[in-house]
Amino acid sequence: MNQPIFLLPVFQERIWGGTKLKALFGYNIPSETTGECWAISAHPNGQSIVKNGPYQGMPLGELWTSHPELFQSSSSVFPLLTKLLDASDDLSVQVHPDDEYAGKHENGELGKTECWYIVDAEPGASIIYGHEASTKEQFIRLIQDGRWNDLLTSVPVKAGDFFYVPSGTIHALGKGIVVLETQQSSDTTYRVYDYDRKDKNGSLRELHLDKAIEVTTVPQAYVPVSYSTHEAEGLSIVTFVSNEFFTVEKWEVAGAAQLPGSSKYQLFSVLEGNGRLRIGGESFELRKGDHFITPAGFGPYELDGRLQLIVSNE
Repeated sequence: MNQPIFLLPVFQERIWGGTKLKALFGYNIPSETTGECWAISAHPNGQSIVKNGPYQGMPLGELWTSHPELFQSSSSVFPLLTKLLDASDDLSVQVHPDDEYAGKHENGELGKTECWYIVDAEPGASIIYGHEASTKEQFIRLIQDGRWNDLLTSVPVKAGDFFYVPSGTIHALGKGIVVLETQQSSDTTYRVYDYDRKDKNGSLRELHLDKAIEVTTVPQAYVPVSYSTHEAEGLSIVTFVSNEFFTVEKWEVAGAAQLPGSSKYQLFSVLEGNGRLRIGGESFELRKGDHFITPAGFGPYELDGRLQLIVSNE
């Protein structure tokens, strides 16, 4: 199949959500507390639907199982999930398990290693990224005593920043941040602290301290990230991370760029600009907020216009 597979996103309402997904990307969001756009998802809790071509109307998970030739993957499930998140308020401080722990304790779910590309950030915005405890005992004591300022590491952010968040890392988006998140296809989150907020029913949201203590990496281990840049006519590619979970890149298109294609399927999200993808005499319009997959063996093709894209693969 030599055409891109465009996808209809799924929106998730959250206590901390807002309206920036509409303001920035023009999405028809369900409410003023829309926190997440599951843009490329085959997870059972929110599946993208194919928007075009011979598989129009098919959930991505069904496409994955019924047409494995499009993906050429050894994974039993679609392994990645691309999201846009609008943090209109602080997210809960949380941590995710790795594959082994999630597989054992969460009905075979994948673990959740993720990464963030900061799309937009209000002045003074920050994230929680890691902790200060040197031993598990100190970690538990600081939680029990509610000494969150002593425990949690706060990092200022701006648009264009990138953060790699392996499983076991304490983290939280702060108020006023929009991110594109590339993650393992998992919906398992252990809340550590939620600012004593109450839900719409007036109840404190559930915490998962026992599991969080089990899976958190102590002391904090920051994985060094070194970017690499590739320049070609009309195209600049920055590789943020490439490991056993995913490869994530930012592509900047300025003019016409010739691409040889890829033996791997690839996930594309258009963050800025507009343009076209041309292949085999066909032309496909690309606009800010579009998300699509190019199947395994796709190409060669051309990207034309002014575009900023996040591109990932397993």
